[in-house]
Amino acid sequence: MSKKQKTSGGFTSLMASIAVVISLLIGIVLYKYVFGDPSHFIEGNSNGDPMEGDYFGIIYKGGVIVPILIAMNLIVIIFSIERFITLAKAKGKGGIDKFVDTIRVKLENKEISEAIAACDNQKGSLANVVRAGLEKYEHIANDASMSKDQKVDALKKELEEATSLELPMLSKNLSVLSTSASIATLIGLIGTVLGMIKAFGAMSHGAPDTSALATGISEALINTAFGIIASTLAIILYNFFSTKIDTMTYSMDEASFSIVQDFSTKNK
Repeated sequence: MSKKQKTSGGFTSLMASIAVVISLLIGIVLYKYVFGDPSHFIEGNSNGDPMEGDYFGIIYKGGVIVPILIAMNLIVIIFSIERFITLAKAKGKGGIDKFVDTIRVKLENKEISEAIAACDNQKGSLANVVRAGLEKYEHIANDASMSKDQKVDALKKELEEATSLELPMLSKNLSVLSTSASIATLIGLIGTVLGMIKAFGAMSHGAPDTSALATGISEALINTAFGIIASTLAIILYNFFSTKIDTMTYSMDEASFSIVQDFSTKNK
């Protein structure tokens, strides 16, 4: 029998770590050299007020938490792209429902070899699971040394093992998105609190320092906005990918059930 195939793809732990570090570096560079460019501020002084209507300068006034929040948004985008590519590869070439129907028809017509060929053409995680089951089906069908129950158990085990090889790849790195959804809001809240401390500090000594007050409020609002954006994106994309994975997992279970049922019916 041939070795079970496994769909490859997705960031390794090292690549994921590098992606996080690169995102943080990009966040720092954007904050310091793009948003903090003197051209965005009155008299070219980045410590002063931003030009009227200049959003880059306003974002810069969000403070030191801003580069971290920029990095959080980049992390969400990078890992979402990685999941899009990986799940598209795992899906295979054609539609999943159509593939499952094709396999079911070929099993009914006892066209095992043709069903295996269809798996080779489809590729992807589902095709790998079905192919492993069909190869086992073909291998044990005429094995006189095994009882029917033993054959069914062996077929089920083969399908379960093939499925267990594919599932980790499908859900790989989703924890990054779920974590980002949680901590982006918290990091934004830290920036918001720091901004409010500055704002209230500007009001604590006699006549309010309007410049310091405006800077504190700006810092609070910018951090809140970036944190909410990153968290919202992460939640939406995490749920989207989870639904895709659930659909693919259901298709694997459906195809596996069809193979086992067909074998049980035709090998009495």
